[in-house]
Amino acid sequence: MPAQYPFCAVVGSDDMTLALTLVAIDPLIGGVLVRGEKGTAKTTTVRGLADVLPPVRVFEGDRFSADPDDPEAVSPDGPFDDATAVTERPVRLVELPVGASDDRVTGSLKLDSVLRDGRVELEPGLLARAHRGLLYVDEVNLLHDHLVDLLLDAAATGRVSIERDGVSAEHASRFVLIGTMNPEEGELRPQLLDRFGLTVEVAAPRDPALRVEVVRRRMAFDAEPEGFASRWATEQDLLRARLADAQARARAVDLDDETLTTIAEICAAFDVDGLRADLVTARTAAAHAAWQGRTHVTREDVRVAARLALPHRRRRNPFDEPGLDEDRLDDLLGSDEPDPGPEDDGPDDDGGPGGQPDDSPSDDTGPDTPADHSDRSDHSDRSDRDPDQPQPSPAGAGSVASAGEPARARLLVVRGTGQGESGRRSRARTSHGKVTGVRRDAEPTGRLHLPAIITAAAPHQVARRGPSGGRGLTLHPGDLRRAETVGQESNLVLLCVDASGSMAARRRMEQVKTAVLSLLLDAYRRRDKVALVTFRQHTAEIALPPTGSVEVASRRLADLPAGGRTPLAEGLLQAAEVVRREALRDPSRRPLLVAVTDGRATSGPDALGRAHHVARHIAASGIQSVVVDCESGRFRMGLGADLATHLQAEHVPLDEVTAEGITGVVQAATAPREGVA
Repeated sequence: MPAQYPFCAVVGSDDMTLALTLVAIDPLIGGVLVRGEKGTAKTTTVRGLADVLPPVRVFEGDRFSADPDDPEAVSPDGPFDDATAVTERPVRLVELPVGASDDRVTGSLKLDSVLRDGRVELEPGLLARAHRGLLYVDEVNLLHDHLVDLLLDAAATGRVSIERDGVSAEHASRFVLIGTMNPEEGELRPQLLDRFGLTVEVAAPRDPALRVEVVRRRMAFDAEPEGFASRWATEQDLLRARLADAQARARAVDLDDETLTTIAEICAAFDVDGLRADLVTARTAAAHAAWQGRTHVTREDVRVAARLALPHRRRRNPFDEPGLDEDRLDDLLGSDEPDPGPEDDGPDDDGGPGGQPDDSPSDDTGPDTPADHSDRSDHSDRSDRDPDQPQPSPAGAGSVASAGEPARARLLVVRGTGQGESGRRSRARTSHGKVTGVRRDAEPTGRLHLPAIITAAAPHQVARRGPSGGRGLTLHPGDLRRAETVGQESNLVLLCVDASGSMAARRRMEQVKTAVLSLLLDAYRRRDKVALVTFRQHTAEIALPPTGSVEVASRRLADLPAGGRTPLAEGLLQAAEVVRREALRDPSRRPLLVAVTDGRATSGPDALGRAHHVARHIAASGIQSVVVDCESGRFRMGLGADLATHLQAEHVPLDEVTAEGITGVVQAATAPREGVA
């Protein structure tokens, strides 16, 4: 087995290693969610954790890892008695792929045993392997909804139930859930987010000395994995022993009423939902005290616990930034720390594993302060200004309007039946959902359809049994049938927004931004992707690539300026390019283009003719579109309606450019039409 990068050798991720250590001490804390940018050793650190955990005792030959010391533990491979051999094995780190099937996660029933012998035989899945161990989901925010539901059920009950056509089985599944994610690729469902006891934010260190140390260690490991691991063996052994001691000590840690009251006051002050935050904070504080070699909880333990357990529980909607006001936390805790008792001679660090050399650099730098960019001047043509636009200063600098509160978007449904990514929006053929038919087992995917299998095999039973007869149902491979199921998919909603001078009226941009945020909020709930292309001056830019991350979207929209000429053709070309690239990445995801513009084109020679030419090209490519016409005033040129004609799109007047208006327009354009399959 190849050497694993040592947990003790990880540099510059103190919060992450500390959080993983605490859930290893007390698995009832509920797991860890690690949020951070790419290339920050999230996966490497998680995989290294299993190697330093104390082994677990299991019955020999038990695939479901029942605890021999728990008289209530039951295994499908049992029953076991006092004569059954007990052995020790390392803690398992089970990785759950984001595209795994239901059967691979929960396990499956061997139908041949059920049909032939009437005996239920269970084939364990990933949740069975993870029992009493670690379940790791990389890119957990991309996990399909049906797998999220399975994880939520297992986390809530501690058991996995398997139901297949009236036959059922179950087994215990208690694990430490560890997830890593890049927030720019989308957010996590609130129900699953709440199941993570602790959350940490990781970023690449800014200290050059620390970055050098990270690179030096990684290159040394890649050059000689076995030798590098052996050089860290002593630190790994010390950490393993310290973890075992902390696990034993945690059962003796005293959480007095004063400490519990302090925790309750902190949770109430930060306005967290429910009581799970109080419980997780208390367990984390006790685990931290045990990690420090104490049996009583101090205010510093509570501070560390609150800093790890509360940030993700304060969010009221997906636009809220995760985080905790640590100054306010210090005010709530006060400074009257009691004197340490005689047993406080244990380790005094509150960081992660203690195997890191003393001379290792530490990352105490904060995030870079954004540069103060001054406004850049550009000169807008007077004819391109809207009559109700305030006079800008300086010319062409671009006015920035704020978005209002996002409204609840109406349901957007793309007509027809797709085959896209699992989601919660449009009708699609999926591996799960409502059964609409059966098919032969041409492809080994999808759910087996037991009634159809029996129906297919029944006419052949006499011939298959032969002269001697026999009992039971004899199956051949050709009898297998799988269910055709219809569920829901996610889609791409692409907004192409005119941000030129003719659109710079503050109220108009407020309405547009609010509409975009409303669509993003709806996309988050329905697992959609949303993209934003803006055009002004002489160019178009992708303000928001296809994403489900509402945090990133809200930040980009907040700084979106307006002013300058109108490069309509460039905006449409950029939108078409976004659709083309996304189709290469995910050809089954169906797009909808929403062009928010007054139809003017004032940038470059024959600007309007070029825009109409691009529009006809988009229509010919089959992209469904909607034009929201933002032209206002007493005298109108009708350019928005002309653009809609060239795009073969529905034309909508300006007064519907609101949060409710745009989402209603999109719904009307994508709703199933009579006579369209």
